[in-house]
Amino acid sequence: MPDLPLPPLSAIRAFEAAARQGNFTAAGDELGLTQAAVSYQIKQLEDRIGAPLFLRRARGVELTPEGADLARRAGEALDLLRSAFAEARKANQGTLTLSALPVFAMTVLAPRLGRFQISHPDVSLRVDVDNRAVDLVKGEATVGIRSGLGVWPGLVAHFLFRPGLTPFISRAYVERYGLPLRPADLLEAPRIDPDFPVWAHWFEACGLPAPPPSEVRQSVLQSQLLTVQLARQGEGAALLSPLYFRDLIESGDLIQPFGGTMVNNHSVYLVYPEHKRNNPAVRAFRDWLLADMLEFAPPGTPGRLEQILP
Repeated sequence: MPDLPLPPLSAIRAFEAAARQGNFTAAGDELGLTQAAVSYQIKQLEDRIGAPLFLRRARGVELTPEGADLARRAGEALDLLRSAFAEARKANQGTLTLSALPVFAMTVLAPRLGRFQISHPDVSLRVDVDNRAVDLVKGEATVGIRSGLGVWPGLVAHFLFRPGLTPFISRAYVERYGLPLRPADLLEAPRIDPDFPVWAHWFEACGLPAPPPSEVRQSVLQSQLLTVQLARQGEGAALLSPLYFRDLIESGDLIQPFGGTMVNNHSVYLVYPEHKRNNPAVRAFRDWLLADMLEFAPPGTPGRLEQILP
């Protein structure tokens, strides 16, 4: 005999409530239904089973033996469903996967994550470091850190800061090539990724013509973390954001030969899908990060740090 399809969940809920309450009117009050609606739902179940589930009395209802057995099992089944949904909700609301740009993850996020975990022990945070813009709408991550103009379809974007770029060199560079005294000196000096388009923007901002393309075109490094390592080795001048490398600047590992001129029209944003706006874990991380970034790069931050050679 083939299995019969399950009756509507609304009918099962009405029956289970009436069995607990021992009264159709009380069951209706619990579920937001009329007494007649509860009676109709239960009649559907009785017709499907082919036997009465309640004996109607003058002052209420009484379960039949078949009804008592079904009420016990229906109650257990609904309890299992409630537990399953509660666990799924807790897992979804307490777990957060962050897709972050490598330079942001290493220089900004890593030193601060401990404070977030201490203040939000109920949120399990996993960080995926990737230059690729993962599909947040499809659930490849919960939230992301992106660089751009702040407009991504389907995503809420919160401005964090603008990491302007300016040239930096190292002591090894000075020992090898000397200290550049004017921006024009970098036109002929070794530069890391000389065909990186932002170099042309920086020279133009300094009132200089953009340099011609190099004879051997170099690929742009995908991370400032790689660029800064080459700069520290003295391989050339590098366009870097002083906000990301404050420690190296303050220690003298990186030297900013010229002050003032910063270029880069892209800013850093926290992003997440619009439908995740009210997710408790997303709200907790968003509020914490926005407050922390006000300390990291408060309004008016010049985005540069001077380093004077001794």
